[in-house]
Amino acid sequence: MGGGEQLPIVRARGVGKRFQSFHALSGVDMDVMPGEVVCIVGPSGSGKTTFLRCINQLERIDAGCIYLDNELVGYRVDAGVVHRLSEREIARQRRATGMVFQRFNLFPHMTALENVIEGPVQVLGHERAQAIAEAEALLSRVGLAAKAGSYPAQLSGGQQQRVAIARALAMKPKLMLFDEPTSALDAELVGEVLAVMRNLASSGMTMVVVTHELNFAREVADKLIFMAEGKVIETGTPRQVLDNPAEPRTRAFLSAVLSGKAEAA
Repeated sequence: MGGGEQLPIVRARGVGKRFQSFHALSGVDMDVMPGEVVCIVGPSGSGKTTFLRCINQLERIDAGCIYLDNELVGYRVDAGVVHRLSEREIARQRRATGMVFQRFNLFPHMTALENVIEGPVQVLGHERAQAIAEAEALLSRVGLAAKAGSYPAQLSGGQQQRVAIARALAMKPKLMLFDEPTSALDAELVGEVLAVMRNLASSGMTMVVVTHELNFAREVADKLIFMAEGKVIETGTPRQVLDNPAEPRTRAFLSAVLSGKAEAA
């Protein structure tokens, strides 16, 4: 490979994941380049969330391999023998990714500010004063400077999700993973979260976004991936996949979504 070429920040090859007899993922190949926004769409049960959880090592893969920033995820190979990493080593790898879930998963007994500084102080060992200054800047970035002292129960769903994004960013990840970040929100709150994600994308953050927001995917994604039944069915630019899909499965899904008959989440 030439010196000027970038390596993918995520490189997945032949990834498989089973839950007992159910094949959640089968032979998934995917590359995510630095600074790229990749949106993954598909019907419920297609493996989208499972794939994110495999990148972040919340699930252990059964086949294939995933490299994150050119480091094998979850395993090391010594003299041709594959060894599972220790929990401590997995935790170190996991720090390279920030993950935002459908449900906000904030600590209910902590203020917005306390939620954001928890990781930097407890995990990264940052000085509290430094962590607070960075957290205040991040809350300002997501439009919540005035809510630093509010508890999750005092915030709307959209505000809680924006705190969750700030909390993930506080760990300075190389990659942000979003799992249907707007699906638990009332319709009028979706826009404020998508606006934060747009700004994040325009700042050059590498992002993998599982979403049913096709307009957002069209506008923001560099690459759109359609998954079904645990497989990558089609990959291309948003315009290619949404306007001129090559695969019958993709066409059927998009047709159903546009006619309101499919659950796109």
